[in-house]
Amino acid sequence: MERVAVISDLHGNVTAFTAVLEDLRHRGISTVYNLGDVAGKGPRGSECVRLSRLHCAVTVRGNWDDFLPSEAPEWRDDAGWWWHNELTPEDRRWLQSLPLSHEIVLSGRRIRMFHASAKSVYHRVHARHTDDDFEGMFAATELTGNGPRPDTVCYGDIHDAFVSTYRGRTLVNVGSVGNPLDEPQASYVILEGEPDGGRSAPFGIQFVRVPYDIEAEIAVATALGMPALEPYAIELRTAVYRGQHAALGLPSGP
Repeated sequence: MERVAVISDLHGNVTAFTAVLEDLRHRGISTVYNLGDVAGKGPRGSECVRLSRLHCAVTVRGNWDDFLPSEAPEWRDDAGWWWHNELTPEDRRWLQSLPLSHEIVLSGRRIRMFHASAKSVYHRVHARHTDDDFEGMFAATELTGNGPRPDTVCYGDIHDAFVSTYRGRTLVNVGSVGNPLDEPQASYVILEGEPDGGRSAPFGIQFVRVPYDIEAEIAVATALGMPALEPYAIELRTAVYRGQHAALGLPSGP
């Protein structure tokens, strides 16, 4: 049996990423697939790029990886420019060069990985999806290529881990390492199967939550003078998306 890890949405949070890497080391898992959004939102995107290049067998492109390296100013506020400039020119080139999808086979199951959906890195599919949303995640598109239909799809983007199955197909959201929005612990998935096995071989999907020092990560962002610090801190502490903070009256303190 082979075990591989699937991670996503580091978002510049080195504290969470290193905690996950240490958890993987303890489990003896060395093959890691990264579903994108390496930088942005958190303070150390460049270091997350370095660690991704060092530890991940493949990193696919997320929406932040797609737009953050761009020099186009029309979308970007002060925080956006800060995250952009925190990356080196080589970091930006690497992010822009990332593939849009990747596939592996374990226990006779074709597993497709991409960031957000088979349509686009910008097309979002939530945990409460429609039947059409589910079908679309397994479709052959320009983003995925015209290969065989996958049995399992792993994606990130929504920062909300879940699994959904229907007629032998499985949709897995691996959650977020650096900016989880379901509970305030880093999330990733372990896939287990036989690389040369058939459908009769065992196959497993395991969700893992890893606690990390949230206050230490916020302290790094504070020391570096990162803009948009308050919503970042609230998201890490509460796992509530920043667009809901004002309505819920969430404070920025611990």
